[in-house]
Amino acid sequence: MQTPNLPAIRARRPAWNKGRIVGQKRPLLPKHVWAIRVRLEIAENHRDLALFNLAIDSKLRGCDLVKLEVADVFAAGQVKERASIIQSKTQKPVRFEITEGTRNSLFRWMEEPLMIGSEYLWPGRIHERLHISTRQYARLVRDWVKSIGLEPSAYGTHSMRRTKVAQIYRKTGNLRAVQLLLGHTKMDSTVRYLGVELEDALAIAEAVEI
Repeated sequence: MQTPNLPAIRARRPAWNKGRIVGQKRPLLPKHVWAIRVRLEIAENHRDLALFNLAIDSKLRGCDLVKLEVADVFAAGQVKERASIIQSKTQKPVRFEITEGTRNSLFRWMEEPLMIGSEYLWPGRIHERLHISTRQYARLVRDWVKSIGLEPSAYGTHSMRRTKVAQIYRKTGNLRAVQLLLGHTKMDSTVRYLGVELEDALAIAEAVEI
C-alpha cells in the first residue's frame, strides 16, 4: 500500500518583531537632547558630539548624513551657517541650517588628527570604507539613547531626523515649513511622517480666531 505524501512539517519561526516596538520611531525631547550632549561633552567624544548635533540640525536621512563631505559644511576656513545637498532618495536638493553650537562642535572635530586629509565628514576606521555606514550610525544612536536610560527599541536614526521638526510643528503648526525642511515632495508624506491627527488639526484651528 502506497504511503500518501504528507505536507512537510516545518518549525514555526518566531515573528521578527516579537518583543520589539515597531512603527514610527519617537523623536527625542529637548531634555533628552541636552542629556546626550552633556554626556558626549564630558566624555570629550568630539566625533559623536558633532555627528549628534548635525543629525538634529540637518534633519537628514541616515544614508545622506553618513555620506556628507567636508566641503558640504566647511568653506573658507569656517563651518557654513547653511548648507545644501542632493538627497539620495528623491534626487532633489534640501537646505538645512547649522546652529552655532553645532558649528563649534564640527570645528572641534575638524581639528582631530583623523580628519587630516579626509574627504568625508565621518571617515570610516577601516581603509576599505570611506565613511561610516548607516548601520554604524544606527548603533551610535542606540548607544546615545541607552546612555540616558531610554528604551533603544523605541528610537532609531529617524528619531534624529524627526526631533527638530517635531518641535517646530508643535510650536508653530506650520506643516509647509516642516515639509520644506524634510525635503518631502508631497504634503501627505509630511503629515504621515509627523503623525498629524485630527485632534492636532482641531487644536490648531481652535487657536486661531477670526
